[in-house]
Amino acid sequence: MAKKKKKRVKKVAPAAPKSKAKVKFSQRDRKTLESLRTLADGVVKMAGRSRAPYIEIPSRSLSNVKYNRSKRFIEMGGGCNRRELFNLSQAKSYMQTMLVGCGCKQLIDEGKTTSIRGLYYLLKHTIEGTKEETFDEQSDCDPVIEDVEVALNALREELHLYAQTKGVLVGDITVVDKGDEIDCARMGSGGYAIPSIVEPDVVQFKDSEAKFILHVEKDTVWQRFNEDKFWREHNCLLTHGGGQPPRGVRRLLNRLHRELKLPVYCLLDNDPWGYYIYSVIKQGSINLAFESQRMAIPDAKFMGLRSKDYERCALSPSVTIKLNDNDIKRAKQIAKYPWFEKKKAWQKEIDLMLKNGFKLEVEALINKGISYVTEDYVPTRLADRDFLD
Repeated sequence: MAKKKKKRVKKVAPAAPKSKAKVKFSQRDRKTLESLRTLADGVVKMAGRSRAPYIEIPSRSLSNVKYNRSKRFIEMGGGCNRRELFNLSQAKSYMQTMLVGCGCKQLIDEGKTTSIRGLYYLLKHTIEGTKEETFDEQSDCDPVIEDVEVALNALREELHLYAQTKGVLVGDITVVDKGDEIDCARMGSGGYAIPSIVEPDVVQFKDSEAKFILHVEKDTVWQRFNEDKFWREHNCLLTHGGGQPPRGVRRLLNRLHRELKLPVYCLLDNDPWGYYIYSVIKQGSINLAFESQRMAIPDAKFMGLRSKDYERCALSPSVTIKLNDNDIKRAKQIAKYPWFEKKKAWQKEIDLMLKNGFKLEVEALINKGISYVTEDYVPTRLADRDFLD
């Protein structure tokens, strides 16, 4: 039998790796990269001089935060904590801080963004020669990200990190998001999902005739206002933050207020949590005191729900929620905030809630009618200019 001839297999040379497109850095990227390099160079210089390397992290504790009465928002003081490489109790946190800085530089260099969860996985590995992990849980990584933010005086978003999208916007405005024009008045039953990164080089505003912003606490309340087309009838923008508004929502509200000169009215629950949300929107938060100028809205107004609304709106006792010990403790703490303690209207508001012994959610107004909140409650507060400052 004749032998079969073997077919010659033509060898194909491996494809050349695709060349990476050159990353075009924004002015913000260049500034952040310079800050990261400065942080790293400082450590290298110390090591080169045979000095124990360390980095200084501005303290985010309550003792290092003050209320600026003239600016009407929270500011961070000058206190810092030193993080040393050769201090056994600080060595791991020192390593983690430098690791987060390195990961953020990689993201900027490659023109990519990721979630804070993504950064955790990018940096997570077993340290060579040990059984030690760089990060055991994401909860170990998140505070270090905040440390790097304050150390560099940069927003998380400037480090190319984003958080979960929670807030939504609808109303008479066109936004340009990464070059795409989005008409927020033509969103059907949904809305424009407010991204985590809303800086001017990413999101721009155009074509808006809105007169004010109504910010509500929860999606459930937002849905009622959107379905009733409250924003169209009253010519406003309607937003929510899914409870405590994430930074993208607060930053967007700040920009809309400052750039378009739109008043911000907050419709929140009548409980310590609603009061706290208003406080964060208006004065800023302790953890982000270094960014209050870009997030706080000192002129924001609290529209409700109010402690007196139980009687004013003739609500049923069945819609009240009894205050627990934690509610009472939190309310007393909020009453002592420097920005509330000298405001008689706010002291009266909190005292009445404690005297009532119960709290109220905005949804309780549905007891008066499905659209009572959109057709009666809010329009009346707007007409009477009945707000807390």
